[in-house]
Amino acid sequence: MTLDDARTAWFGWLKGQRRCSAHTLAAYGHAFRGYTDYLRQHWGEASLDDVARVTSADLRGWMAYLRGKENPLSARSLAQHLSAVKSFHSYLDLHLDRGNVQVGLMRGPRLKATLPRPLNEDQAIGLLAETRMDADRDDWENSRDEAVYMLLYGLGLRISEALSLTVADTPLGDSLRITGKGNKMRVLPVLEAVREAIERYKSQQPFILAATDRLFRAKRGGELSPRHVQATMQHLRSRLGLSDRATPHALRHSFATHMLGSGADLRSIQELLGHASLSTTQKYTQVDAERLLSAYAAAHPKG
Repeated sequence: MTLDDARTAWFGWLKGQRRCSAHTLAAYGHAFRGYTDYLRQHWGEASLDDVARVTSADLRGWMAYLRGKENPLSARSLAQHLSAVKSFHSYLDLHLDRGNVQVGLMRGPRLKATLPRPLNEDQAIGLLAETRMDADRDDWENSRDEAVYMLLYGLGLRISEALSLTVADTPLGDSLRITGKGNKMRVLPVLEAVREAIERYKSQQPFILAATDRLFRAKRGGELSPRHVQATMQHLRSRLGLSDRATPHALRHSFATHMLGSGADLRSIQELLGHASLSTTQKYTQVDAERLLSAYAAAHPKG
């Protein structure tokens, strides 16, 4: 088997067994090409057997090369590149009997822990209201963006999940089935305000759509892209004087934090968000705790 054969088999495993997204596959492919190109430059040639026998010194040299480039990788990007390489070597170990202990023990750069940055309730509600007031666009476009943001804030959806809705999914009922990361399905209760926003957009949008078409459309009728959702949010936060933390994903964080503040338990929030691990959901408790401690320090008479 050649190195290219192993790469093809690895990609098939990532897609079929690990159910990696197209974005992850593209990122892993880019990292793998850079890794094998470096080894070829370093050794002159790189067969599958050569790559399977890399040492920790080889990996440290590769990572130093990535850090020393004219446009060096950030610590987070470097960690992602190493994750891709370790995934490939894990596949070699599991399926091709070419284990490499040194690769498995290799550690990436330390990453500073980042916490979600939710909007407060007034900011979230103000942003949703501002979405309807852009005089430079057609009313249906404003209604569309409001409906998308309502799905992110009102149901805690990811952008990709909101944009995956089809015409056949409407009108929304009392609950909505969503298939998220790893093909994990969850059922979400639907607020009346979310239903109304969806129907308002649907009644105003000018295109003739089939039941299987994606619900949210761009100005010329194509499917709405995540980039559009992000760009519109950037425009809105500039108008409202919000910080860079006011991103579409921050609305999902806000959903979780505000649920927590209203008394929802962490396990229920985990189910609503579709997190595989409770530790991911626990980040939101840290955010809420920070906010409570800050308010306590400011208000306590002995503070």
